[in-house]
Amino acid sequence: MRKKLKDVCMFYSGTGFPIQYQGQTKGEYPFYKVGDIANNAIAGKIYLELCNNYISSDVAKMIKGCILPKDTVVFAKIGEALKLNRRAITSCDCLIDNNAMGIAPKLDSLRIQYFYFCMKNLKMQTLAESTTVPSVRKTVLEKYEIEVPSLVEQEEIEKKLTLTQKIIEKRRQELSYLDEIIKARFVEMFGDPVKNPKGWEVVTIGDIVTEVRYGTSKPAVEGGKYPYLRMNNLTADGHLDLNDLKYIDIPDDEIEKCVVRKGDVLFNRTNSIELVGKTVVFDLQEDMIIAGYIIRVRLNKRLLPEILSQYMNLEALKDILRSMAKGAVNQANINAQELQSIKVYIPDMELQKQFIEMKNQVDKSKFDTMTFAPIYAIINLYLHTYFYQGRR
Repeated sequence: MRKKLKDVCMFYSGTGFPIQYQGQTKGEYPFYKVGDIANNAIAGKIYLELCNNYISSDVAKMIKGCILPKDTVVFAKIGEALKLNRRAITSCDCLIDNNAMGIAPKLDSLRIQYFYFCMKNLKMQTLAESTTVPSVRKTVLEKYEIEVPSLVEQEEIEKKLTLTQKIIEKRRQELSYLDEIIKARFVEMFGDPVKNPKGWEVVTIGDIVTEVRYGTSKPAVEGGKYPYLRMNNLTADGHLDLNDLKYIDIPDDEIEKCVVRKGDVLFNRTNSIELVGKTVVFDLQEDMIIAGYIIRVRLNKRLLPEILSQYMNLEALKDILRSMAKGAVNQANINAQELQSIKVYIPDMELQKQFIEMKNQVDKSKFDTMTFAPIYAIINLYLHTYFYQGRR
């Protein structure tokens, strides 16, 4: 039997989080930001665990906070984070920021993990309003229908999907370990980026670029001639993700202004405060076009693109980027001039090449490990069978 979410769930809104109350490590309530939900999902976890902010009950009352109960499914409701389709279950009473939303199933009708997989299967972007900054409204979600079998059937589905989820989590942990090896080796070879203990020459990014350009503001079109990279195609850990690739038509006389070619460094200048500054090396042979929220950087021969990308994706640099980002409503921005003012060290070229060779070997190991497709096929089979069988 299919039912609307409003008939079997309770909806919870996020709360504005004044900066003066942020950063507390103790308190009655964890206060989760969208970045916490993302980190949880990246780690392959179903339940929210670590939190960077806590508040007292007094502060919760002062800011008129909405308290979410345990066993609420939470997710981003606005911006690029919405498109990433990440979900988590609250493990205790908590608050979420106002870029997120929570939906708690009525447990007499829905088992929590069954409902989690229902929501995991929902592509939130398909329900989002078509605006520059995508967002999904509670009134739209309330009308969304899910399959509600008996609690016994739900438990059986849970068991099967949880088993496959555990396999995915194990694979993700292996991949995460390889990523940590690369980061640790980078700092070991070149030193801490802030302290520069090896005494490398320090310059600004502007000193080592040959060209810096913004992408185009033209919209994607159906059947466009050129692949179109947008900010969601750049991952937070420095990779290209072409799963949701759009296409665009560009006049011939404008192509050189916004085309990217192998070896270009791509910098995401506008995003949420957690994701702004994503940096990726474009390593494909096929030319593509970049959107306006991306800056194309071409370097001289003093620093290799892979070294700059790895440098920019270190946590110490992400802290610097977050501190310099100018905030707007639900967005943060770092312009080309500010990007070029960032300091970077210039290691010995032979060491740069050695690091890239090591990284390529680790990436090959990651590719051998990254065999999620058959596992996701199993999950999608169950999801299709149980969640959509009532639509016909």
